[in-house]
Amino acid sequence: MVPAIGSRQLTVLREFRPHGLAVEEADGEGAPGARPPQDYDYFLFDPALAASPGPNPGDWASFSGADGDHELFIRGNQIIWSSGSRVHKRYVSPNTVIMASWCRMDTISDALLCVLQVDTLSLYNVTGEVVSIPLPYAVSSIWPLPFGLLLQKSTDGGRMVSSSSSLLNARDLNRPNKEYGLSYNVSCQANTMETDSKANGAIISSHLVLKHPLEEPQATYFEEKEKLTMMKDFDEKTIWTSDTIPLMASYHKGKFQHSVWQIDGANYQEAMNENTMLPVSCDISSHKCTFRKIWQGKCSQSAASKVFLATDFDGLPIICFLLHEQKILLAVRIQVDDTTEEAFGDIKPHMSWNIPAFAAVPVVVTRPRVRVGTLPFTDVLVLSSDNDLLLYSGKQCLCRYTLPTELGKGFFSNYGLNSEISDTYSDLKITSIADAVEGRINVTCNNGLMLRCSLRKNPSSSLVSDCITAMAEGLQSCFYSHFVSLFWGDSDATYLDSEWEYFSYEIKRICTEYGQTLPTKSPISPSKAWDFLVNSKYHAQYCKRAPTSYNSFLPVSYDTHKTIFNPQDEHSTDVSFYIRFMRETLETLHALYENLKLNILRKEDLGCLATLLCMVASSLGEHTYVDYYCRDFPLNLIEFPSLASSTSLRTPPSLFRWFEYCLRHGCDSAKLEDIPTLMRKQKVSALSWGRKVASFYSLLLGAERKGKKLSSGLYCEVASGSARNTEELTVLAMVAEKFGRQQLDLLPVGVSLVLRHALDKCRDSPPDDWPATAYVLVGREDLAMAKMGSARKDNGLWNNDSLTLMSVPYMLHLQPVTIPTTASDIPISEVLNSEDSDSVYKSIEDGMEHIFTSTTQLRFGHDLRLNEVRRLLCSARPVAIQTPTNPSVSDQDLQQQQLWNFAQRTTALPFGRGAFTLATTYTLLTEVLVFPKLVLAGRLPAQQNATVNLDLSNRSVSEFKSWAEFHNGVAAGLRLAPFQEKMLRTWIQYNRPSEPNFTHAGLLLAFGLHEHLRVLTMTDAYRYLSQEHDITTLGLLLGLAASHRGTMDPAISKMLYFHVPSRHPSSTPELELPTLLQSAAVMGIGLLYESSAHALTMKILLGEIGRRSGGDNVLEREGYAVAAGSALGFVALGHGSDAFGFMDTFLDRLFEYIGSKEVYHEKHLNATTADDQSGNTGQMMDGAQINVDVTAPGAIIALALIFLKTESEEIAARLSIPNTFFDLQYVRPDFVMLRIIARNLILWSRIQPTKEWIDSQIPKTVKSGVSNMSEGAIDSDEFDAEALFQAYVNIVTGACIALGLKYAGSRNGDAQELLYAYTVHFLNEIKHIPVRTASILPKGLLQYVDRGTLELCLHLIVLSLSLVSLAIGFLFLGGGTHTFSTQNSGIAALLISLYPRLPTGPNDNRCHLQAFRHLYVIATEPRLVQTVDVDTELPVYCPLEVTVAETEYYDETNYCEVTPCLLPERSVLKSIRVCGPRYWPQVIKLTPEDKPWWRSGDKTDPFNGGVLYIKRKVGSCSYSDDPIGCQSLISRAMHEVCDMPSARCSNKPNSTNHSSNRIDQLVSTYSANPSLIAFAKLCSKSWKNRCNFREFCSQVLYECMSKDRPSLLQVYISFYTTIESMWEHLKIGHCPFYDSLFLPNFKVALAYNEAVIDGRITDGGIIQSMFLESLMKRVGDIFAELPNLKDNLHHYLTTGRWPDVQNDVVILSWYLQWYSIPPPHVVASAVEKIRPRVPAGVSMLPLLRLLLPTTHLGGLMEIEKFQTTMKA
Repeated sequence: MVPAIGSRQLTVLREFRPHGLAVEEADGEGAPGARPPQDYDYFLFDPALAASPGPNPGDWASFSGADGDHELFIRGNQIIWSSGSRVHKRYVSPNTVIMASWCRMDTISDALLCVLQVDTLSLYNVTGEVVSIPLPYAVSSIWPLPFGLLLQKSTDGGRMVSSSSSLLNARDLNRPNKEYGLSYNVSCQANTMETDSKANGAIISSHLVLKHPLEEPQATYFEEKEKLTMMKDFDEKTIWTSDTIPLMASYHKGKFQHSVWQIDGANYQEAMNENTMLPVSCDISSHKCTFRKIWQGKCSQSAASKVFLATDFDGLPIICFLLHEQKILLAVRIQVDDTTEEAFGDIKPHMSWNIPAFAAVPVVVTRPRVRVGTLPFTDVLVLSSDNDLLLYSGKQCLCRYTLPTELGKGFFSNYGLNSEISDTYSDLKITSIADAVEGRINVTCNNGLMLRCSLRKNPSSSLVSDCITAMAEGLQSCFYSHFVSLFWGDSDATYLDSEWEYFSYEIKRICTEYGQTLPTKSPISPSKAWDFLVNSKYHAQYCKRAPTSYNSFLPVSYDTHKTIFNPQDEHSTDVSFYIRFMRETLETLHALYENLKLNILRKEDLGCLATLLCMVASSLGEHTYVDYYCRDFPLNLIEFPSLASSTSLRTPPSLFRWFEYCLRHGCDSAKLEDIPTLMRKQKVSALSWGRKVASFYSLLLGAERKGKKLSSGLYCEVASGSARNTEELTVLAMVAEKFGRQQLDLLPVGVSLVLRHALDKCRDSPPDDWPATAYVLVGREDLAMAKMGSARKDNGLWNNDSLTLMSVPYMLHLQPVTIPTTASDIPISEVLNSEDSDSVYKSIEDGMEHIFTSTTQLRFGHDLRLNEVRRLLCSARPVAIQTPTNPSVSDQDLQQQQLWNFAQRTTALPFGRGAFTLATTYTLLTEVLVFPKLVLAGRLPAQQNATVNLDLSNRSVSEFKSWAEFHNGVAAGLRLAPFQEKMLRTWIQYNRPSEPNFTHAGLLLAFGLHEHLRVLTMTDAYRYLSQEHDITTLGLLLGLAASHRGTMDPAISKMLYFHVPSRHPSSTPELELPTLLQSAAVMGIGLLYESSAHALTMKILLGEIGRRSGGDNVLEREGYAVAAGSALGFVALGHGSDAFGFMDTFLDRLFEYIGSKEVYHEKHLNATTADDQSGNTGQMMDGAQINVDVTAPGAIIALALIFLKTESEEIAARLSIPNTFFDLQYVRPDFVMLRIIARNLILWSRIQPTKEWIDSQIPKTVKSGVSNMSEGAIDSDEFDAEALFQAYVNIVTGACIALGLKYAGSRNGDAQELLYAYTVHFLNEIKHIPVRTASILPKGLLQYVDRGTLELCLHLIVLSLSLVSLAIGFLFLGGGTHTFSTQNSGIAALLISLYPRLPTGPNDNRCHLQAFRHLYVIATEPRLVQTVDVDTELPVYCPLEVTVAETEYYDETNYCEVTPCLLPERSVLKSIRVCGPRYWPQVIKLTPEDKPWWRSGDKTDPFNGGVLYIKRKVGSCSYSDDPIGCQSLISRAMHEVCDMPSARCSNKPNSTNHSSNRIDQLVSTYSANPSLIAFAKLCSKSWKNRCNFREFCSQVLYECMSKDRPSLLQVYISFYTTIESMWEHLKIGHCPFYDSLFLPNFKVALAYNEAVIDGRITDGGIIQSMFLESLMKRVGDIFAELPNLKDNLHHYLTTGRWPDVQNDVVILSWYLQWYSIPPPHVVASAVEKIRPRVPAGVSMLPLLRLLLPTTHLGGLMEIEKFQTTMKA
């Protein structure tokens, strides 16, 4: 049966010459004789090898075209990568290239070009990034593995072995998709010992593996008797590796044997780290790379000249060794146990065979685009020693290839070759073959000519590929192998031009040869006993007697038993073999036919396939099939014989029929026979498209799921995630099957409608646990962005292949369009310089240039508050001084006086600027940080801005500016946002000045407060300390402590204690340390031990409060005591009495320091602690008395922080406020204020934002005294009025500060109003202002209280107001992005920052160290959230509904905010919901926790660093474009545009233009969707003359936009145009379509509509049912109006013949499809059964309905009418 092998001709594509040579010539380097001709090398490869991993190489993916080869050309140290005649990239390496290879590494998605040189290995990314790895040992060759690169060391460690043949080593194998970004900034810090052992291993081992560009190559091991031994055999030379399965082939020259090794690939899968941002995890290194020998053979004295991977006939891999000496190709078949999906299991050798071969290459010919797992299906092309080119698939030789003979001289003249060559061309022989890519090879002839040839017809046919693939998967292997040998072995048909013609020729040949022997059966003479019985008179009588016998009422069209030919007729086994073969072919190709019907781009292929199938079915006598194809493509298939006589009852499977039935009756009642059998098999790639669509329908319509199998018999993957209904389950299935929007657009519109319905229903509120791809699929890119979190920031949304696959294809490459909106149409120049008319200072950097961003513009809009703040805080410009035009001498003194006052103010500005710009910018780690200048000069606007310098002759300028410079440094450092990666230690040192200065000291403190100083090592710290610059040391100590807050780090602790002299042993020589430094060190200890309640530390700090500092400045000792008290408070923060344990005297000692009278433990009163014996310090006592003036503030603050929020009545009572006139004279008023603050911080929950609460803080004595005095009722001589009033204002101020701390960052309206009222009142006391408030304090305070005290109180109340204020904490903290936390550490930090003794001048550190004022940073949290439109990536306004949890003050509450806005604290935040009609809803649910806000880059942060992606609904404008929300605008405007047919179709040009421009302008206002905008333009410009159609389009456009379903546009238009053109053309007697496939498609849509109306599909339809019903009626009307239709139908039902006129054929096929009328023989059979049962005059309809259930009622009525006319 198998003919001798046939011959085919190669298709010559071109003469081959490496393109690199042409490039060199173009560069002028390749002049003849300039270089030796052969010192270059090249290899060709498939573009997929270097491409980013594609989504899925399967479904309808484009495959490389006729000549899609890429080339790497290597000469010397240059590599040229080109494709065709285009150069992609050029790489120049430092040394001569020894070898180059493409390779993929697990953690990197892109391919890397690995280039081996003498002492380095360079890895180039496709984008051009390069990593060079020095090689301390000689490496002879490199080989790609699936997870990295194998390095083969050369035998003698010194000499390099050049191996250029192995250069030609590219394989066009695609890679599985990996989603890891290439990241070059990581280093793996393994411990040193491990590194050493690894390095030694790498030196000894003969083979090394490199798994990541930034790792060291590691040693390899081999498995021997279940032990791992290091690979040290330098004679075991690698000759081949696979980059798709972990295999290596080697040759041992000592043993003369070849071996195949499996590389243990299980490790590299497990070692992958979850965290894609850190591609190198130390785990990867710890996995050993092991080799396991799976085959060895002594078959040659020398190594195989070539090794490659191919696939056997059944798809199993075979490794082929080309043995040059023996001239044979040894094939070793291996079995891969792929039990696991990802990693490869066991690989075993199975069998081997030899093929005589002189040369051989792997080619992809017989089954292109088919993959077996990760391998493409690969054949072998062999050049025999007789110069024959033979194609093998496995062991089977398929055909011989020859060079074409008929090209002759024409070919050569095209390629400019000389005539001598063309004369000898006829007797050319092929001498070698090489450079195989896909189905293309280079052939070298005996005259030296090299030709690029294709083994397949050019162009190759995708339909043939699909048919062959389907047959390979669907036919029995004996049939398939026979077909392959026929197909490839036939020499007769090679003259046919196209592959499809050739394929159909082969099939038709079998049909004509064996089909004619089919028996012709007539129903009259039965051929079987059974037929005889069924046709007997007795059977007819029996049927009459038993009318209820249901067997005869089986639906005829579904009776599926097969007709089997009689053995006596099939005269030989040959015939029976071919008939079985043709039957299986018919079934298989019919399944492919049904599959292709679901792809609108394959209609032409479908027509070809239908013609072929019709012939096969006809020759088999399967007339139902023939009728089926005739109805689909009536014109192609007219010539087939009559079908009325047929008795075959096999009904072809039909997916469209199955879809329709499922929608009408549910999935479970639909017939499984309507799904082709092949589609229900697992792992069938040829029909995966149809299988996917059918399985989605099954899931949506209620099929049950057991694992991957559905009750409809199909297999389907489902992605992980919850599904509450069938729609959600369907979406998860679409994600798992990689079926995205692009694929949906390929389905016929009716079929896609049901799936679009599922997507639409899930769009509103999909479950929280879906993968990001599922959100993109349902059109919720906003949720996908949120799901991807921080990974998104690096890769962007569309760099992710799986997401790209799901999204709308034409949306992919769009750049965001920036449209100026009302918020952002102020020009930047105006924003920056609106405050200054003169241009001299515009370019000066003031440290606030970056504050204006898209967010601040959205937030503040035309409001110029930010500009005003910037103007007020600018210290980099001379200040304007107002003077007369002609100044005199006295005026100059006045100027200096003014300047001096201004200078004091300028030096204070950096502090505010630090808060204003907090964390608002990023720096490049390659740039030096810029500090804005501090300018103390002035300018005279009256004298053309002349500059006046400050005269500092009588003052020291350095002393005056030093602390200002320090704050300036802090401000510059604070503006840098905390880095997501750690700040680089080198960058901090890079910014270190050569000479220490105050600015850098401030910078260190700022970095510490942002926790950047964690990167410094102790040696770095020592370098700073060794400079002996006090302020730098101060900044460093505080910064390090703040960076390591709460860690109790011992090294930092030692450093801090070293700067507290009282802790030195008495034998230590006395160190002169400034008090400032000691204060900073003590505070640092508090921060370092924060909240630890560390007993020893507390004891030490308690002692420090009362100790006299041994520093240089005795005046600063109060500041030291405050620092010690604050530190003590930090250590025991909020611990209350628990902090003290057994130490009862602790409290007494603190109260003693405060000066409290009540002391409970007398005996301990004056006892000194052991620590006090240190010789160089002494207690601050006068006699036995403690100096309370110094110790009290520190002790009060310590108590306030230790008992913070503890509600301890006892402690609050002991912090008593003086309540008699006598006591008032003995307690300092400022201490009264501190006591009030402390009491209220302890009794936290009682603070209320009411005037009554503030009044309740004032003792009755004071209150009555003040009110009587201000009314003049008491004479002031009786007591000290000043003391009374001082106490009064201090108590009020203290209460205000407590109120500010309690409501910090909360924007509480009551607190704000109350503090504002007190501010205004105090302001009125100092100077009269027009603002008035209700009288809340007695008037005339200035009579009794000095102005300084009043001003201090005013400043403190203003600061408290700024903590709470509506404008956010510290008013513009972080440009409005940050606010304050009321967690314990936040309150402590704020209290220390706002310590109520303000400095009297720029250098005043007496009562409180100025550096501590910056600790407020600890209390800040970036709680701003801004919403970004996911389509345009621009920030937008959006209403959010914020839910705060129930607290003791209020119930659970919802309130609305418009973004950008600040969110409440984490302890109360319960949920955030995107609300309002313009954006798709989205809810973020949170659990209220008493924790700080999420840090930048935190993986668990639900707000992605303050960005919430949202998606605007089509048909809505953004709030900045349409603030008042005239939602009806779109409908009104659309209808204005749509309801003017007279205007639009009139001949007046103006009216036409006016209205036509309106549609596209309107659409572009409401949607950024390019397809909608393009459609609107088409609608308005191109269809001016088609009035009705244009009106329809406008209305559909409105429908799709207003309901945000832009994808339905194509559904509406498609149905409308199809039905309209059907009618239009029939009127003029011309056929628009020559097929009827649009009708089943439309019927599926109608079935969907019915299912929606009947409630079988939930939640209403997505397309207007009126529209579908009107089209349905339209089709009915069309058929009613056609004159010849009924006659043709009756003729068809009687004779089975189609009409003679083309148009009539087409119309009849439409009619049969529309009403689902079965083939004539089925109708006849049904009528035969019914006729005896129906009396005359009674309708046959009920029984016809029962027997022909799928036929439409209209069709049944027509059949009945036909029967009555027949009778008549």
